[in-house]
Amino acid sequence: MFSGSVAAALAMPAFAQNAEPTGTIQRVEITGSSIKRASAETASPVQMITRDELMKSGKTTVAEFLQTLTVDGAGSLPTGFGSGFAAGSTAISLRGLGATSTLVLLNGRRMAPFARADDGQKSFTDLSNIPMQIVERIEVLKDGASSTYGADAIAGVVNIILRKDFEGVTIKADTGTSRYSDMNQNNLAVTVGKGNLDDNKYNVVFNLEYKQSDSLAASDRKDRAWIGHGDIRPWGYLQNTQYMGGYITPGASSPTPTGALMNPKTGNYTSLGGCSQFSQTVKQDAAGGCLWSQDQFRDIQPQVESINLYTRGTLQVNSDLQVYTEVGYAKRDSSFMLAPVSATPNVVFPASAANPAGVTLYSNELLMAASHPQNIYGADTRLRYSMFDLGPSNHIANNEFTRFVLGAKGSNFGWDWDAGFTHSRSKLYLEWTNQLNMNVLKSALGDPKSKYFPYYIGAQASKNPQSLYDALRLNATSDSSTELNIVDVKASRELFALPGGNLGLAIGAEHRREILHNPSLTGSEDGSSNISYVAADGKTNVSAIYAELLAPVLKTVELSGALRYDHYAKFNSTTPKLGAKWTPVKSFALRGTYTEGFRAPGVAESNPASQSTGNSSVVDPVRCPGGKPAAGGATSLDCNITIGAVKLGNPNLQPEKSKGYTLGLVWDPLNDTNLSLDAWKIKRSNEINPLSYVEAASLPTAIRADNNLVVNGVAVPNTGTLLLSKAPYQNSSYTEVKGIDLDVKQRLRLGEYGKATINLVWSHTASWVRADKSQTFQFAGTHGNCDTSDCAGTPKDKINLITSWDKGNWNVAGTVNYRSDLKNIRYEGAKCAVTFADGSAAPNSACRLPSFTTLDLSTRYNWSKSLQLFASMNNVLDRVAPLDALTYGGMSFNPMDASGATGRYVKVGLQYKFD
Repeated sequence: MFSGSVAAALAMPAFAQNAEPTGTIQRVEITGSSIKRASAETASPVQMITRDELMKSGKTTVAEFLQTLTVDGAGSLPTGFGSGFAAGSTAISLRGLGATSTLVLLNGRRMAPFARADDGQKSFTDLSNIPMQIVERIEVLKDGASSTYGADAIAGVVNIILRKDFEGVTIKADTGTSRYSDMNQNNLAVTVGKGNLDDNKYNVVFNLEYKQSDSLAASDRKDRAWIGHGDIRPWGYLQNTQYMGGYITPGASSPTPTGALMNPKTGNYTSLGGCSQFSQTVKQDAAGGCLWSQDQFRDIQPQVESINLYTRGTLQVNSDLQVYTEVGYAKRDSSFMLAPVSATPNVVFPASAANPAGVTLYSNELLMAASHPQNIYGADTRLRYSMFDLGPSNHIANNEFTRFVLGAKGSNFGWDWDAGFTHSRSKLYLEWTNQLNMNVLKSALGDPKSKYFPYYIGAQASKNPQSLYDALRLNATSDSSTELNIVDVKASRELFALPGGNLGLAIGAEHRREILHNPSLTGSEDGSSNISYVAADGKTNVSAIYAELLAPVLKTVELSGALRYDHYAKFNSTTPKLGAKWTPVKSFALRGTYTEGFRAPGVAESNPASQSTGNSSVVDPVRCPGGKPAAGGATSLDCNITIGAVKLGNPNLQPEKSKGYTLGLVWDPLNDTNLSLDAWKIKRSNEINPLSYVEAASLPTAIRADNNLVVNGVAVPNTGTLLLSKAPYQNSSYTEVKGIDLDVKQRLRLGEYGKATINLVWSHTASWVRADKSQTFQFAGTHGNCDTSDCAGTPKDKINLITSWDKGNWNVAGTVNYRSDLKNIRYEGAKCAVTFADGSAAPNSACRLPSFTTLDLSTRYNWSKSLQLFASMNNVLDRVAPLDALTYGGMSFNPMDASGATGRYVKVGLQYKFD
């Protein structure tokens, strides 16, 4: 089925102006506006993705497809990021401004956000809840739309529109596997529709989708170059990388499966014996540690099983009134395996009288008693231990999403109106297996009077009774939920005539209530487990009114404007939008917009009871000033260290605000050639962020180990290894991003050889600047922003080149996906973020992460009027993702390049439609 595909390869979503004429022109409503219009081309740049383009892509989910778009950037959440706060979800981040600044709509209305905020802060819409097979089209508005939709639309809007008028029965099934015969997927979709609004005055659509995907272990890619390897020394790197453990450095040791004890006299650690029975790492630590790699346990992709139900019913009561309802249910269960936990975590929890600091440093406090049979020093001493005997930890996330809409629309007294009530709810059950009861562990190691003493570690763990593990093991759970209720009404009409046509007016109002309940995992409330506290609770009420005008002041000039007022409990927001389009000739138009937007503080950010602790990759400003290890015991590890980052809610926060600008042109130089070029700029100010980790690391509230630097024989206070930074959220910084989008589409009429299209979509990020007080960071073309994007990076260029060829019953389509190279630095002007073992720049002398390009192909054959066969192949050339030692989103690869970790992937399937 792939015969001839390479020659025909290369296609991507077209803009609105590229739609083929379909007879009578109907007035349509485009995302970002409430006024229906004859032309789908507005002053705002809107990327229109048709159902056909979605199906040709070969992607399995809406999220998977959207994350290939050039406008998606750092901060999006791929399925494979299973160790993150919001594991079990997926999200898109337009312009790299984060999922929280991208508004996602379903049929033009909001959905309840995922029940656990990403990074403990960012509320977002989970794309996993969207059914794939019943999508009619997707509209991506590339400028802000707060004047129409309210908060969160700073970077733009993604509106996913489902089919409303399907008739018949369609069954679609497909199965897929990688070139390694693993990560198998199976998908089944059934769509049933009955009734015609014109003839029967009703229509009912029902859609059922089932998806199942096997997990992919890091060890399953051990022969694919560096993919999934924690030990990247064979490629020239140090042993102290983020996925390696067990190494010993002066005054410190990372967790090790044999156990390592600190010599009370020297402060240095010594590893216990038996390393070979635990570690698969051949080249061991010269300092005597027991090196091991997380690829012995860790997954690259989670195991996922999901079901999605969607029903829409429409009743045409009369020519002026239509009543409709939507009911949706989605359930997604995922499981992601991680390495065994450490016995000596540093955990954070709400402060109390018993612990005013709200921190327990088990790395200092957990001691092996002098009388413990494995204590080689005969004195109470610290240890470092990775608990292989307890087993790896599974992070299980089971999410249920429900949605109900009841609405009516019609025409009365010259007004077209639409009103509805929407209820949606997200329920998330989390379970982290094989966690620790720290009270039991502390007594089992250090209290000879305890019934659990002695707890044997490492090579002697087989001596432990099952009763000890039953008491020690904790499966931490939580039940979180979000709920969103909305009442909305809007109406539009034409008023009086202007030289270019009738003046259009739209007005609307909305009231919504959002409730968040996100308790922390069990055992984390008081530091009695190894898990830091992450929780948020609260509710938000919003009332809003808005108005919009569309003024064709001349036959060649169209002006538009909108204004929205939102009322929150602690603040109000007024957001305008202005647009203009000049069409001097039918084939050419200039367009531009000015928008203002805002994002209200989320419950996780504004409630003082909210607190979260995550990890961040930072440079320790004390032990690695200027990017070089300080004298007195610091090492290169201090220049790229992962720390705990504690973020605290602040009730005095004000909303983020934004200003956006677009200026572009739409040009059809030939009958079959369409081109659009848009420059854009977004400045988001008054941003809600914790203190930068560099600042927080320098504060007295930063928590450090006691292995202080020793200069001239004198220990320097508060210079130990950085462990935790603590900072409340604040309105402080601003971000300014700007760039250019180009979309070129060429249709080819090939006569007896059919027809083809070639589509180039290019997004260029010229600048991505974040300013924080006196510091300004340029991230465009670098590996940053590491504060919010897992160091996935900000490539300057992303390109999709797509072709589609139709001949008879055949269609062949292909997509080339390209991301440009990245400077392997945290921000412009910084030193190389990662070095080789010899101190030279990595991954090459230019300190650049290479660009990455893949080719995807798909083909369809209409066997008959009812039966269609199809196949797809992702990463046809089996390109290997470049080695990336900085980001923690993928194991030795960048999460943007996930297809290069999976390898070539093939799917085949069929679709049958019953008449």
